[in-house]
Amino acid sequence: MNILLTGVTGYIGQRLLPVLLEQGHHVVCCVRDARRFKYHNYNKNDITVIEVDFLNPETLKAIPENIDVAYYLIHSMSTLSGDFENMEEHCAQYFKERLDQTQVKQVVYLSGIVNEIELSRHLTSRKHVEDILSDADFALTTLRAGIIVGSGSASFEIIRDLVEKLPAMITPKWLKTRCQPIGIRNVIQFLDGVKDKSETYGQTYDIGGPDILTYKEMLLRFAKIRNLKRYIWVVPVMTPKISSYWLYFVTSTSYALAKNLVNSMKVEVVCKPNNLAELLGITLLDYDTSIRLAFGKIEQNQVISSWKDALTSETLNKGISQYIEVPVNGCFTDIRKEKVIDISTTMNKIWSIGGQNGWYYGDFLWGLRGFIDQLFGGVGMRRGRKSPTEIHSGDALDFWRVLLADKEEKRLLLYAEMKLPGEAWLEFKIDDKNNLTQTATFRPLGVMGRLYWYAVLPFHGFIFNGMIKKLVGR
Repeated sequence: MNILLTGVTGYIGQRLLPVLLEQGHHVVCCVRDARRFKYHNYNKNDITVIEVDFLNPETLKAIPENIDVAYYLIHSMSTLSGDFENMEEHCAQYFKERLDQTQVKQVVYLSGIVNEIELSRHLTSRKHVEDILSDADFALTTLRAGIIVGSGSASFEIIRDLVEKLPAMITPKWLKTRCQPIGIRNVIQFLDGVKDKSETYGQTYDIGGPDILTYKEMLLRFAKIRNLKRYIWVVPVMTPKISSYWLYFVTSTSYALAKNLVNSMKVEVVCKPNNLAELLGITLLDYDTSIRLAFGKIEQNQVISSWKDALTSETLNKGISQYIEVPVNGCFTDIRKEKVIDISTTMNKIWSIGGQNGWYYGDFLWGLRGFIDQLFGGVGMRRGRKSPTEIHSGDALDFWRVLLADKEEKRLLLYAEMKLPGEAWLEFKIDDKNNLTQTATFRPLGVMGRLYWYAVLPFHGFIFNGMIKKLVGR
């Protein structure tokens, strides 16, 4: 079959794509920027990559007409603008209009469980997208999930941050809300299982694991699996705003996502009974098993996708290609060059920079800069990196975004996603003469940008000089 896959660089899309390819399907991958797609992971004969911006209907013309099944995995809850409902509505409308012009028989949409009269903004928007897609010529199959548990998932990483960082917690009352978590393996099995299955056409199914738990129970069971003793007290005085800040400062989530998550967590998300698991022959994994499987992937360094990689800045929504050419005019630069002693060792250090590995010099100052960024609503240093040794274009790396990671060119280019009065790039490149050039580029925005550069200049001299010497082994 010819399958259209949207959201292919997102958390779910990256997990679903290899499953579809293993079955021999040809997959048309919709991406906003082709540079973010990891071509080296797949046989190019099995995939077609097209650049599509779902907020620009003109770009949707790139979608071919000979599509059999399409997956709609577009979500915008973490957008910094806050108007994700409007974005999701327009994306769904343009998608529906284009798909109605193709031969597609079925669209599969991953939504959220809605079983309350008053829904959060997040769940209301998901339901509105369902309504838009259901009013089309194709058959819609909707799968509604609650908390998804898996290595790299937002829910898993937030729970992990809370449990592993805090031995005792004073928490808001929404921790008593019930939900029905589901393992990522089951989510992928459901998404794969309903494709081209006529019994599911025009149907909506809630999907969840066998356990119905409160968020407090989920935290305590996570702690038990990790052999950690944790104490949790629930108080009624924490407002949604305070709860959002609490989640933002303790975990690696952005404030925009934390605010929307808190509003959603006040709503009970328990599945309505259905026979879909039986129909598809799926064995549901309980919560504890899903946690253990997630840690198994982490320990083996096999995390396929992470929710953090989807949290691009508003500027990077224009595409990585818009920023890969580092500007020269009107910019400040800090350029340092050192002779490399051992190419392989230095390359490994560059490709392992950040996250738990640190920045090789002045880590305290890097951490302090991340903390200051967090105080001003930035991403801080909490995102870390997905893999301790592998890095690819589009990956999150502390408060940077990877624009280019090319081992053949021996070049790594990063773009700053911290709060800045301007724009910043950090580049590492080894030339043919075995010289490592480390370049920090800053394009200031107005007077404040220039004052910022001169204020941090003494720290740059200390940090960047020490870092390049560590990288080359001096």
